[in-house]
Amino acid sequence: MTIKKLGCLVFCLIAFTAGVKAQTDTVLSLKDAVEIALKNNYHILLSKNNATVAQNNVTIGNAGFLPQVSGDFTTTRSIQNTKQTRSDGTVNNISGAHNASTSYGPALNWTIFNGFGMFANYDELKQLNQLGELQTRDTIQNTLASVIEIYYNLINLNEGLKALRGAIAISKTQLRYANDKFQVGRASKLDVLNAQVNLNTDTANYLNQVQQFKSAKIQMNQLLVRNLQTDFAVGDTIVVDDKLVLGEILSKAENQNPAILSAQINKRISEINLKQVKAGRYPQVALNSGYTISNSQTPAGFTLSQNTRGFNYGLTASINIFNGFNQNRLERNAKIGIDNANINYKQRVLDVQAQISNLYVSYLSGLDLMKLGQSNVEVAKKNLDISLEKYKLGNITPLEIREAQRNYLDAQSKFFTAQYQSKSAEIMLKEITGSISIQ
Repeated sequence: MTIKKLGCLVFCLIAFTAGVKAQTDTVLSLKDAVEIALKNNYHILLSKNNATVAQNNVTIGNAGFLPQVSGDFTTTRSIQNTKQTRSDGTVNNISGAHNASTSYGPALNWTIFNGFGMFANYDELKQLNQLGELQTRDTIQNTLASVIEIYYNLINLNEGLKALRGAIAISKTQLRYANDKFQVGRASKLDVLNAQVNLNTDTANYLNQVQQFKSAKIQMNQLLVRNLQTDFAVGDTIVVDDKLVLGEILSKAENQNPAILSAQINKRISEINLKQVKAGRYPQVALNSGYTISNSQTPAGFTLSQNTRGFNYGLTASINIFNGFNQNRLERNAKIGIDNANINYKQRVLDVQAQISNLYVSYLSGLDLMKLGQSNVEVAKKNLDISLEKYKLGNITPLEIREAQRNYLDAQSKFFTAQYQSKSAEIMLKEITGSISIQ
């Protein structure tokens, strides 16, 4: 490939990319992305539905406080051959006698005491409702964190694209200088070929960055539940909150972290489970009542037909006297469940504290690297500008100009990486404390 053709190819590639962005991309703000995710994201919708189910289950009827009323209907039919021998010695034979019995009416069964089990059931339903609400908030926070992190990653990648486009422009200039010098005999063909290789390398790096940028866009569209090929542009600014304090984060996490709060709820549920199990030691008392209408026909009996109707009522009570020591076993297991829940809670607290501590180290490190990186970018840019002038005058070698260019790109890359590192750690710290915000 000739130098002229290569230059045209690179120019067309960059121009096409910039032109497409200018013409087709609409800017997607972070606020818009968050609003779309809250409205469309499948994980959020499913979590909200599950929370609604848990809320619907919190009723005294579901806990067992209310009576059960049913409408019962029973009918039986039979055809029998009967031989009756009476006390006076006479015999009565009846062949094919049709017997029929029908009864129907409402029936009520109401457990009025089950060892306080119904109260424990109601408490458990309320705790499960709280757990459902907490899981919904956690899902929303996780989704928002993902949206915000990917959005800032897109900004990071886009800034990298800008830097790589600048590198290509510099490499093109270097190639042009090398070619001009070669034409007048001031440089060798090797210098031209090295400059061409540098331009090819920069172009390949640019194309790889474009691929990463497109993949991140697909991730964003997936979170927003829209056409995965939807194109859009993003902002160009990453503002890192540099005022996070470790002690405040740890304190917030103790009261707001979803994993810790879930562990607390599970502790209460395990305690309620012990109450449910202990209910088996108490009597079970129930009221039953109903109104029954019955009709029967018995041709072989002393009464050929009978019709009855009336109200019935009663009370049943039972108590567990011995059930193979299962009651003791169940209570022991329930107490172990409480102990496990306490251990799990302590483990969750420790895990969250460790996660926060690690993220905070990354956050502080990113802030320090950002300050250093900004200074390095400025110095490297000045060095590159001076080197380009010297190269144009023939005072330095192509290797030296390439080294200056590489230093500038490396400084930019480290600055972008540090900026994204700090922002990503900030987002995760706020997610852990349930305080994600797009402000």
